[in-house]
Amino acid sequence: MSLESIYTIMGVAPEVSRFCLETEDSLKERFAEIDRIAEVNQLKVLKAFQDNNVSEACMTGTTGYGHNDIGRDTLESVYASVFHTESALVRSQITCGTHALSIALNGILRPGDELLSPVGKPYDTLESIIGIRPACGSLKEYGITYRQADLLPDGSFDYDVIRNSINEKTKLVTIQRSKGYQTRPTFSVSQIGELIGFIRSIKPEVYIMVDNCYGELVEEIEPSDVGADLVVGSLIKNPGGGLAPIGGYIAGKQELIDRCAIRLTTAGLGKDVGASLDVNRLLYQGLFLAPTVTASAEKGAIFAANVYERLGYKCVPNATESRHDIIQSIVLGSPEAMIAFCKGIQKAAPVDSFVAPEPYPMAGYHCDVIMAAGNFIQGSSIELSADGPIEEPYAIYFQGGLTWYHAKFGIIMSLNEMVNAGIIKL
Repeated sequence: MSLESIYTIMGVAPEVSRFCLETEDSLKERFAEIDRIAEVNQLKVLKAFQDNNVSEACMTGTTGYGHNDIGRDTLESVYASVFHTESALVRSQITCGTHALSIALNGILRPGDELLSPVGKPYDTLESIIGIRPACGSLKEYGITYRQADLLPDGSFDYDVIRNSINEKTKLVTIQRSKGYQTRPTFSVSQIGELIGFIRSIKPEVYIMVDNCYGELVEEIEPSDVGADLVVGSLIKNPGGGLAPIGGYIAGKQELIDRCAIRLTTAGLGKDVGASLDVNRLLYQGLFLAPTVTASAEKGAIFAANVYERLGYKCVPNATESRHDIIQSIVLGSPEAMIAFCKGIQKAAPVDSFVAPEPYPMAGYHCDVIMAAGNFIQGSSIELSADGPIEEPYAIYFQGGLTWYHAKFGIIMSLNEMVNAGIIKL
């Protein structure tokens, strides 16, 4: 049976599947390079497992206090090896990427310190943590100030403003690698390294943290390889490989990881407590699969850009640019187009494919947001998903796909819904 016939059975119009399959044919060389990087990262992860003597005993968990949890402690050593850092904190008690970032910020900063973002506005959910948006328990409440240097119109760093923003109070610099809900470029590890070098030339002792969400294992190196003191992320994104049911990681210098661990638990206990329960095997297995799962998601993002750019939509990154995370931004131009796109993604899901996503006010965001995700793990954006704020320029953010074939089908279904809604004519 031909692919086009199977797509017809799955509810896809023949002209949609033909358009998408033609697009796919032009991407073989791009995909081959992604597969090469995935192989490099697969071997890097494998070596980290072997160097840290991962054993069958590591797959079991603990309860209660979690003292002497060999699986938890070894996993943290594996993460430190993957990211080439002195230490790591990898815990199921870290509820999400935002929580991991909050732990790091609160672990390092003290009253009178200042936090600097040299890459403009942070992701929406950090605004309450910092105090940009008033919230109980924000850094601002504790006398920690915040300053940001906006990017230049082309998305590059404004080095003059960054230089003038660094002062005697600047304790921590936070660099968001991915775009968040912005249509700016994602930064490559090389670009982050250049920014870190510039900041160090002005204030060598400042701590530098990178929000690494969505960027892990996309390149051969990580921000910790180019001078970042901390890299932070979520286990229900790239490094969890679609198997981690919850969790986050912080990898970096030993002294900073110790401070983060105290913030997660309490003074005097730090990393010594925190039962892993029954999730160790999933966290190990997810990390082991992460290079190939991430590669599948990256292929899906490239496919999405090529499909929608052919139809005249602005895509960031565009169809030919290099990739530094798994997110594809597509400026659709209207709420109706965003809703139709998300309906297609939802119809392609293995879970809850029968529901229709609609915009709604979500905690942590400043406006209504639409989200499509029929996932095995709630909120897992390494799985096929799409979301975006219902505001100008009406951009949707597509990411994930545990396999390339599922990511591909998701984009095909999104286009099918756009055609059915009369928004696109092929």
